[in-house]
Amino acid sequence: MDLVEVLPQLHMFRFRIGQAYLWRDGADLTLIDAGDSASAAAIGDGVRALGHDPARIRRIVLTHGHRDHYGAARELADRYGAEILAHALDAPVIRGERPVPEPDLLDWEQPLYAHGLTCPEAPPTRVDREVTGGEVLPFGDGARVVHAPGHTPGSVALHLPRHGVLFTGDSVASVERVMLGVFNVDRAEAAATFRRLAALAPRTVCFGHGDPLTEDAAAVMEAAANGG
Repeated sequence: MDLVEVLPQLHMFRFRIGQAYLWRDGADLTLIDAGDSASAAAIGDGVRALGHDPARIRRIVLTHGHRDHYGAARELADRYGAEILAHALDAPVIRGERPVPEPDLLDWEQPLYAHGLTCPEAPPTRVDREVTGGEVLPFGDGARVVHAPGHTPGSVALHLPRHGVLFTGDSVASVERVMLGVFNVDRAEAAATFRRLAALAPRTVCFGHGDPLTEDAAAVMEAAANGG
């Protein structure tokens, strides 16, 4: 795992597949996504390496119900007492009550998707609080939940307007360039979500896959969302 500073209060945990983020408010910590089921120990060690106590992880916000994003959430929450949050539409998948929706794959996505299936299986994971979009969560001076359907029905983004930070989950990716995320269940809906997220004009954008965007973020997002 690589540990990357994005902002003084924001760090990224980069795994073999995907990544998660740690936001700090004083001593209190929030995880955005949790990596796969083998990531819990590395996340705990990474938090300690930053000089923080993992027991201060107050919440784990899951951007969607794919195993490379929620796999370690249950172990981390059980170990440190964190609350797990996810959208109501993806919560049954995360809890193991429903299967993962099959994506509508383009031809070039199929080998990538097969590679992604090498990610370890995730255990059924409790969701302590279901969100639907519009909620303001108590971190980052008010983190607004944005329903971001298309990648999965219950994908969410998180917007911290006072800091100009946007977490897109897998709705948007940054792989060589900023682009629509892959493996979408509804590509048209995902494209509409991308445009709505770009309209937030963030200064820093953190993706589920790929390097964060920290320069000219609003212009880059707008151009990419509109086919530029």
